Amino acid sequence: SQYLIVKALSDKFQNICVVGDDAQSIYSFRGANIRNMLNFQRDYHDVNVFRLEQNYRSTKNIVNAANSIIEKNENKLDKVVWTENETGSKINITRLLTDGEEGRFVASSIFESKMRNQYKNKDFVILYRTNAQSRAFEDSLRKKNIPYRVYGGLSFYQRKEIKDILAYLRLIVNNADEEAFKRIINFPLRGIGQTSIDKLIIESKQRKIPIYDVARNINESNLSIGLKIRNKISDFVLSIEKAKLMLKESNAFEITEEVIKSSGIYKLYKEEESLESINRIQNIEELLNGV
Repeated sequence: SQYLIVKALSDKFQNICVVGDDAQSIYSFRGANIRNMLNFQRDYHDVNVFRLEQNYRSTKNIVNAANSIIEKNENKLDKVVWTENETGSKINITRLLTDGEEGRFVASSIFESKMRNQYKNKDFVILYRTNAQSRAFEDSLRKKNIPYRVYGGLSFYQRKEIKDILAYLRLIVNNADEEAFKRIINFPLRGIGQTSIDKLIIESKQRKIPIYDVARNINESNLSIGLKIRNKISDFVLSIEKAKLMLKESNAFEITEEVIKSSGIYKLYKEEESLESINRIQNIEELLNGV
């Protein structure tokens, strides 16, 4: 649809400039279509094509490897990517069955290289395609006591959606976890305002009991909180109590899966249909894979 709009706008004077790479299609989920590029010369007969074929970043081995893969594409614009950089080391390919195995393999390889060649941590870099993939690497690096830094984003367990789900699990296991309670009492939004939450906090401080216990007995309290809000607090407590019952018979995976569904977090991001929400869903699914 975007291509048709641009085509209509430029139809009279044929005055249009586009930039793209037919060998990359990472935004297909947002409507990107390789045919827009492949058909461009058909729709604009007097087009001038300028091929940017020189690669300034990679070694010859990496460029040649990329070319050997791209040349197998059935539909493409002909070009030959090249570089004046050094030949570089050969590429090693290792096939592993799971993301967990991949993380352990990479962490072990780094550890062994450090021991054998006296390399420093700054001599290594791990590149991955999606944010969610960092979890397996981070877990494995921590187990090997290898410090790391995530560039261009947050560490897996510092991402909001992960911290929210972990807060639910923390509260299920420990009802006295005040920070977890305050984080999720109104997330996803369930209509419990900050004023009502503050009243729960004050009551817990005065009575010297966990804030969760105040919420659990909300219908017997004298707090100036309306019936509608009391019911919402009771519903939240009920969801936590139901999850607590699973502790006796269910494993960690089953409990986490139930929390993801019953809390409404997964549904919230699923309905947003934004690039950010898609990344959050991938992170949530990866958390479940790692349980």
